[in-house]
Amino acid sequence: MFLDSLLGWFSVDMGIDLGTCNTLVCVRGEGIVLNEPSVVAVRKGTNKVLNGGTAVGWDAKEMLGKTPGSISAIRPLKDGVISDFEITEAMLSYFIRKVNGRSRIFGPRVVIAIPSGITAVEKRAVLDSAERAGARRVYLVEEPMAAGIGAGLPIVEPTASMIVDIGGGTTEVAIMSLADIATCESIRVAGDDFDEAIISHMKKTYSLSIGEQTAERIKIEIGSAAPMDEPDSMEVRGRDTVSGLPRKTSVTSEEIREALSEPINAIIETVLRTLEHVEPELAADLVDKGITLAGGGAMLRGLDVVMGNATGLDVQVADDPLTCVARGTSIYLENLEEWKETMESDIDDF
Repeated sequence: MFLDSLLGWFSVDMGIDLGTCNTLVCVRGEGIVLNEPSVVAVRKGTNKVLNGGTAVGWDAKEMLGKTPGSISAIRPLKDGVISDFEITEAMLSYFIRKVNGRSRIFGPRVVIAIPSGITAVEKRAVLDSAERAGARRVYLVEEPMAAGIGAGLPIVEPTASMIVDIGGGTTEVAIMSLADIATCESIRVAGDDFDEAIISHMKKTYSLSIGEQTAERIKIEIGSAAPMDEPDSMEVRGRDTVSGLPRKTSVTSEEIREALSEPINAIIETVLRTLEHVEPELAADLVDKGITLAGGGAMLRGLDVVMGNATGLDVQVADDPLTCVARGTSIYLENLEEWKETMESDIDDF
């Protein structure tokens, strides 16, 4: 550990929220230093990253749905886990170089947040990708634990803290106490499913085919889980599935709320199941402490209200919910000695 700390003078140790939609990197003392889409643009048939290996993140996301036949814009993570090992390695390598700097002598120590429900093989894929991308040492922390730390919850105390982390590919529901997870459930329903629900609604209701970026814009601008005080509408452009020609139409916030109800209900059912399995004393703590929402999905308007009505508990959205996991990985790294026993046992599994 002393040698690791010494080598840290010659590298930038970092915490990474390796998400399905976005990858965030946090550095001690600097906060979030990188927040880019988890997208890579490659030449088809070669997996060679375009623009000399720099067509990653924002540059690549702009190409989604607009590439010619010779180029693919790929999201190498699906449902919170690696679906394309080689592309994930290229993406991580680019982000680590961008933060660590080419002039650094040693690779950084890296803490990566992973979904609680992934398999040992999927964990191994994350470790291998980060090591091959240039990390000197890799530690894994479960996303709900990182989110709880980043949200400032008292997870080390003998009292219950409940987090619902809604990312792009997975939703993590966990109740923590004494620096460990008491009960947890992970489902592969999250922000991407919100977008898919909107895409499906537009196709079924208006015979209009839209892309992921348009669906995300609809979700952000007029999407909600609860009825809005002032209903809104927006103009949507896409391709008519009958004529094949470009067309536009108008959609309302009410119909988008209805379209989003299925994935939202799936998340709420998971929260209720988790509460049913918690020990009585921890359940008693939650009456006062309530539930904290984190992740990009937590920013959907009215989600805290709907979840509060379903559970009967107070529900609050964490400060800057999108960065909770990344900030948690950074704090985890700063207190590495404290967490050493937990971390070493995790690594020994491999």
